[in-house]
Amino acid sequence: MDQRQYPAEGIVVYYAPRLCIHAQECVRGLPEVFRRGERPWVQPQHATPEQIAEVIHRCPSGALRYVRLDGVPGEAAPQAISLRFVPNGPVYLRGPLEFKTPDGEVIFRGTRAALCRCGASKNKPFCDNSHLETGFEAEGAALEVGRDG
Repeated sequence: MDQRQYPAEGIVVYYAPRLCIHAQECVRGLPEVFRRGERPWVQPQHATPEQIAEVIHRCPSGALRYVRLDGVPGEAAPQAISLRFVPNGPVYLRGPLEFKTPDGEVIFRGTRAALCRCGASKNKPFCDNSHLETGFEAEGAALEVGRDG
């Protein structure tokens, strides 16, 4: 999967554009680091690794992740898998996630993902915001399941 990296002292931020659904948790959380309309749009030198990690944990799609270079552990996967069905939108997953093709090829491994619920995504199984164009309507809900499902 195509991903870009943005290094700074103590941290490297990784961004996978194909996963981003523009929830803007990053922009709202640290506008001095995540700068829409600028190149590069991620400028991690403007905050501490702790601040950046805290905001990246809010990214519902998993498009943003990081590796700490200062000896501090990175993001740990929750033991349980939680699902949040966004009203009229995707399902957000958190937990130890691994998605495979029918022939067993791993296409995603991470702790956060936004999956398509409307069926119109051109990036299945991931959401690409097609629900906004199709007028998809569905209720929201939250669910947490143990590691064994």
